[in-house]
Amino acid sequence: MGKLDEVKEILNTLRVAMSIAFGILVLILGRLVSMYGDKQFDMIFWLTFIGMIINVIAIILIVRKLSSKTKEIRDL
Repeated sequence: MGKLDEVKEILNTLRVAMSIAFGILVLILGRLVSMYGDKQFDMIFWLTFIGMIINVIAIILIVRKLSSKTKEIRDL
């Protein structure tokens, strides 16, 4: 497999990971809004909030990696 094909495959994998991460983010956010509406500010609420922050950080890292791999394709 050539270098270009390898980078393209990594890009596709990162796109799938980003899609899954956004889906998880939507689910977590929906649960947080539901818990907030019910005024349930227990340990589960805060763990879910922390999970959402971790997920957003993961999305940012994936987008940065996507950007660098896209620039790598331009250089090939």
